[in-house]
Amino acid sequence: MIEKINETADFLKKKTGMQPRAGIVLGSGLGGLVKSIEVKHSLDYRDIPNFLTSTVEGHAGKLIFGLLEGKEVVAMQGRFHYYEGYPMQQVTFPIRVMKLLGVRTLFLSNAAGGLNPAFEVGDLMLIRDHINMFPENPLRGKNLDALGTRFPEMSETYSRVLIGKAKRIAVDNHIKIQSGVYIGSPGPTLETPAEYRMFRILGADSTGMSTVPEVIVARHMGIECFGISVITNLTEPSEMEKPTTHDEVQNVAETAEPKMTFIFRELIKSL
Repeated sequence: MIEKINETADFLKKKTGMQPRAGIVLGSGLGGLVKSIEVKHSLDYRDIPNFLTSTVEGHAGKLIFGLLEGKEVVAMQGRFHYYEGYPMQQVTFPIRVMKLLGVRTLFLSNAAGGLNPAFEVGDLMLIRDHINMFPENPLRGKNLDALGTRFPEMSETYSRVLIGKAKRIAVDNHIKIQSGVYIGSPGPTLETPAEYRMFRILGADSTGMSTVPEVIVARHMGIECFGISVITNLTEPSEMEKPTTHDEVQNVAETAEPKMTFIFRELIKSL
């Protein structure tokens, strides 16, 4: 695995000549941030050695290198998911590569179901912690000692400093913001009402099928993490009279995306 990570990182360094300080992972319907990037290089995943191909609608499948607020960044316009049938080590492979490219801070977004009854569709939730309900941990197997310790410490999984900055940015710019715990599960089925209730009892405020594996791998390598969930549907039993569709998730995400983009841009400017 380490040989493939090095091979891919070397390819991208030679192809782009860039050393991005920040990495960005964009979820379903949230690829609009790329419009704010002064793009220097745009590579299809299929043209990058050892990369997978995203099979999910709403994920463009491009790796973008460019400038955002004067800072060099690399952005995944579409991510990989465990439910697509890929092993966890491959799902999180791009995060490993980002570290070797020079990324020190990772910004992640996702479209999520709202578990907290105080949330509304279209809300932004700052992820302050997560619960891992995936059946496999991306660090399972032989440890990559060159990248991180066997037993990484996870008491501050998401940067308190960046969360504090994001709250101030939201208040100063009259953006409604929530904060809470994200619970990640494998999918691809959406959760049953009973599962939603269970997740709420466990202490989660939003739920989705991504982010957690990426953050585990990032923290293993010492990368600072910041995440936002866009609440695209409500999961209170009283609100579940009509089934949720993937198209609806994408539409809500696209509507809320400009507010998320603004917060990401302001945080990257502050790095």
